[in-house]
Amino acid sequence: MSLDSATRERIETLLKDHRVVLFMKGNRSQPMCGFSAAATNTLNELLPEYHTVNVLDDPEIREGIKAYGEWPTIPQLYVEGELVGGADIIRQMYGSGELHQLFGLAAPDRTPPDITITDAAAEAIRQGTANAPGMALHLEIGPDHSAGFQLAAAGEHDIVATANGLQIHFDPASAQRAKGIVIDWVSTVQGEGLSLKFPGAVEIKPLSVQQLQQRLAANDITLIDVRPAAGRAMAAPLAQARVLEEEGYESLAGLPKDTALAFICHHGMSSRDMAERFAAHGFSNLHNVEGGMDAWAGEIDPGVPRY
Repeated sequence: MSLDSATRERIETLLKDHRVVLFMKGNRSQPMCGFSAAATNTLNELLPEYHTVNVLDDPEIREGIKAYGEWPTIPQLYVEGELVGGADIIRQMYGSGELHQLFGLAAPDRTPPDITITDAAAEAIRQGTANAPGMALHLEIGPDHSAGFQLAAAGEHDIVATANGLQIHFDPASAQRAKGIVIDWVSTVQGEGLSLKFPGAVEIKPLSVQQLQQRLAANDITLIDVRPAAGRAMAAPLAQARVLEEEGYESLAGLPKDTALAFICHHGMSSRDMAERFAAHGFSNLHNVEGGMDAWAGEIDPGVPRY
């Protein structure tokens, strides 16, 4: 692929003006693909500021940067004018500590966290991994305490914690956030699954749709609908609900920390995840609507469409 001189000059100016540049899809606050999100999540752990270029807004840069660095994919990270690599390389260098060194930062703490795995969770994990020999269970914990388990090959630089005869693999930031966690197996009306309890974590109280109806009538709770637009198009939000996607997380997170909040989604799963995110940011009076809008339609208002 050829690179015209005008585009080359634009790229070189960007690299000259900014020490750290990430060419990505979207921007730091709103990545538009999984690989770009992974890259920004990693860089956000280390750098308070870095420059991003949204290639979706600039087709010339989108194709030109591939030719400039002879690297065929997006995102691409440049530091002091030199190509570092894409999302996978960024993640690998973060885990090894090479990225810390590149940015002049202290090496990451590699002390394995003290964690607890209950007997029920341990049994579920053993059953779930029985057909995946040679794979390791990884746990990634974000800044807002959002967490995800993944079966993948063990990495050379993983931080490994052992509990109840099992090993859990972490990246450096997740290992720090995992200190003192309890991994349990829980059963709710939405089903069964692994659950994380953080030290001093705020309890997310279950709220039935009947209780929600009573509290909305008493006007003593704020309901937040976390469903995406497609779900809200199927069944409109309740009249009293504030819509997360429309108001934005930062706006709602500005409410007083003791505000009574109830979260609702389709069936009650993603709403609980959002309640836990608010808990991680200091909110103390949180509720999850069990069964979500589907339960509301089935038990309170049959006029609400079920989907």
